[in-house]
Amino acid sequence: MPNRNYKKRIDWITVGLYSLLIVFGWLNIYAANFNPENPVFFDTSKEYFKQLVWIGFSLLFIGMILITDSKFYVEFSYIFYGFTLLLLVVVLLFGKEINGAKSWFEVGPIRFQPAELTKVATNLAVARALSRYDFSFKKMSDLFKASVIVLVPMLLILLQNDTGSSLVYSVFIIVFYREGLTGYILIFGLIAGVVAILTLMVPNSTIIGLIALSVIIILYFKGVRKDLIKPLVLSGVVLGFSYGIYVYTGATFQQEYLLIAPILAASIYLLSISFSKHIHKFIPTYLLILWSAIILTLSADYFFEDVLSHYQRARINVLLGIEQDPLGAGYNVNQSKIAIGSGGLTGKGYLQGTQTKFNFVPEQSTDFIYCTVGEEWGFVGSTTVVLLFIGLLLRLIFLAEKQHSAFSRVYGYGVAAIFFFHFAINIGMTIGLAPVIGIPLPFFSYGGSSLWGFTLLLFVFLKLDINRNELIR
Repeated sequence: MPNRNYKKRIDWITVGLYSLLIVFGWLNIYAANFNPENPVFFDTSKEYFKQLVWIGFSLLFIGMILITDSKFYVEFSYIFYGFTLLLLVVVLLFGKEINGAKSWFEVGPIRFQPAELTKVATNLAVARALSRYDFSFKKMSDLFKASVIVLVPMLLILLQNDTGSSLVYSVFIIVFYREGLTGYILIFGLIAGVVAILTLMVPNSTIIGLIALSVIIILYFKGVRKDLIKPLVLSGVVLGFSYGIYVYTGATFQQEYLLIAPILAASIYLLSISFSKHIHKFIPTYLLILWSAIILTLSADYFFEDVLSHYQRARINVLLGIEQDPLGAGYNVNQSKIAIGSGGLTGKGYLQGTQTKFNFVPEQSTDFIYCTVGEEWGFVGSTTVVLLFIGLLLRLIFLAEKQHSAFSRVYGYGVAAIFFFHFAINIGMTIGLAPVIGIPLPFFSYGGSSLWGFTLLLFVFLKLDINRNELIR
């Protein structure tokens, strides 16, 4: 039987934070669309009016969630997940392309993006998988299954050319770490991210050479046996000599074998010696890291050139300072920073913004809604929004840790991770600290799909929290 005492047991602090974010978000959508020459409120064609409709439906969804038995979300998690994957395939085949991404269903005036619903379904499926009583990340089969649950929707959304939405799924590694995934994988992921960024700014040969040299130095100072010192020194000399030839001859990308071939030979040499001397505890691990980094370096160019669209590449280049394009790829961010900066300490006043009123900032009610906050509410308003989101994230983590059920705990951490990614990246891209990848700010950006998705994410967890004393499996 559904718990009928949810009004007493629901976490009203989280509900209050949700309400404040919804109201403040709608006020800024209204401001971004406000026309002082035609201040008509009941205009069904305006985004602020449509957002009110979406909010009304969200309240209906909240009621449905709260009267549904918590066990429903466990029992039907995989079915829900499979259904949303089917939607991703269908939209890829028959969906409408908007802004270069074929990720929307369109029926008359209504548009729906199934990727927003898939976040909820994937989080439920991850929670179901990780809460199994015998699950362990030490088992390769369990690690593989959990990874597949996340990677399948991620790849399907990437095929839709919606890179921003696909990257959201990378935050599930935080959930995995909380549930026992080794920290070495997080460190490896961080190193991979740094290497991927460096490939856009530094020649591949330099990165490969530095990685190989770093591994040799680490092995040398790790306390290896004396009989490995000479091979390590020899490998370092060969590497330096090969790199010198590579630079001197001005080798091209296709000729990088001049550098990779001696590294491969040195790797095989070190590996054979370490096994023959029975001291192979850590050398194979470091060589695996070495070659993973080399493969990542060589594949990063392909991903950047052949997977990302032209405007995404241009925006990343502008962010990294590789290109200067204030009237092209950098236009949105430049105008956003001007709008935020012009707000000063307390802002120009509600409905008094000029950058937003005269459409200097593109996507000002969706991806760049935060610049409306900065211009009209100033530093005080911008900081308030940040504090509200931080408060929500801390509350979600606090509630997740209080759960008696592994399913509820995992799901709660998934909600917090997804909200964190959207909050950090969206605000980061409006102030020029993150690439513009087109993801909404929860409860602020205009759109029914995103509002419903975030509302479902949050209130399914609050429903689970109501029954936190029950062991839900």
